[in-house]
Amino acid sequence: MPTKLRTGLQEDGGRHPSPLNVMNFLNEVAERYPVAISFASGRPTEALFDIQSWLALLPEYVIYHAERSGRSTAETYALLAQYGRTNGLINELIAKQIGCDHSINCTPAQIIVTSGCQEAINILVASLCDGPTDVIMVRDPCYIGITGAAKLNHVDLVPFLCDDVEQLPDALYDSVKRARLAGKRPRVLYLVPDFDNPTGSVLSRQAREAVIEFCSKEGIFILEDNPYGLFRYEGENVPAMYALDRLGTVIFLGTYSKTLCPTLRIGYAVVPDGLSRQSGIGVTLLDRLSQIKSFGTVNTSQITQAIVGAVLLREGCSLHRIVGKGIALYRHQRDIMLANLVHAFNGLEDHVKWNAPAGGFFLCVELPFDFGRDEVARCAEQFGVLVMPLSFFSFGTHQRRRVRLAFSYASEEKIADGIARFAAYVRYRLINERNTSMSS
Repeated sequence: MPTKLRTGLQEDGGRHPSPLNVMNFLNEVAERYPVAISFASGRPTEALFDIQSWLALLPEYVIYHAERSGRSTAETYALLAQYGRTNGLINELIAKQIGCDHSINCTPAQIIVTSGCQEAINILVASLCDGPTDVIMVRDPCYIGITGAAKLNHVDLVPFLCDDVEQLPDALYDSVKRARLAGKRPRVLYLVPDFDNPTGSVLSRQAREAVIEFCSKEGIFILEDNPYGLFRYEGENVPAMYALDRLGTVIFLGTYSKTLCPTLRIGYAVVPDGLSRQSGIGVTLLDRLSQIKSFGTVNTSQITQAIVGAVLLREGCSLHRIVGKGIALYRHQRDIMLANLVHAFNGLEDHVKWNAPAGGFFLCVELPFDFGRDEVARCAEQFGVLVMPLSFFSFGTHQRRRVRLAFSYASEEKIADGIARFAAYVRYRLINERNTSMSS
């Protein structure tokens, strides 16, 4: 048995970390078992980073900004090193990029640039959920970033179950109704409609339109988190919810962490035109977001904004060429993982199942036994592979037999080796449980 990890977590029955401790727990496991192959992290692959070239483009942005602002290049360099506008420096270029790549029509004034998308989530939760009964509606399972933001802002989450994404509108309706009967005010719906983290699922256009119409009538703001939307490997693109929204209820969240690289820490939120005054605040939503951000990070790094701006200028304000390289690589890595799952679990098709996502960074595997905290440690120690239980993203026990595998970061060789190790663990568990059942 592996040594018990000392995480200090508050858990249900000791099997699942609290949401705020999930990453700490996984980091501790990875540190304790450094040779374990990890499918736990949804990192982009470093093979696609082109830092040296992107840094070399910085003077192009300086010239661009100097010409538009009437400053000298020396003054512009000094500007980049100074405190800046809270709402951002490269808003115009971001507006052009999401117009090209996501068909989103917005003005630069509708955008606030943040220190990664997580800051955008956090300040939106703090701004929109300002009443004691305000709650956030989330699909179960859901990305732990919204869970953490809600807890840090002392806002309750109301999860709704939806294994079939086509049933999501009905599941949401019922959950909102129950929340109102319990005296709560559903204020925000958080969704990752394209290649959801952790499930990899995609919300259809029909479901998106139904959710937008319902939330508009109910006074619920939709936070559309879109880190993976450009990473589609096959099938037809579905329009972003923001692009479908004619009612001013969708706030679009984006990031350059997956399309360029995480260390830039450039994210953003796009607030729909006309979404203005918040009850009891008396200022526009963007003003409120700016106020909250100014007391947190003050402003987003102007140097890293300028690097992103330079890349966008060189690429004609579209990331399709850069992302195209990622699509080819990630599709290949997904296909390698799927092929190895078929091979490694040959003969266990009735016991182990998985999905084949059309994009994104993750797929899910359903197991014939529970897989929680102790199983993570045992699998890493004894079999040398680290996977992410879906129970870490969930609010109940219904995800206890599913795990998330990230195919974005591991090499082809590590994917093959890691899946073989994971299959060996599953077969070991099944043999032990069969023997235990026969002897009892």
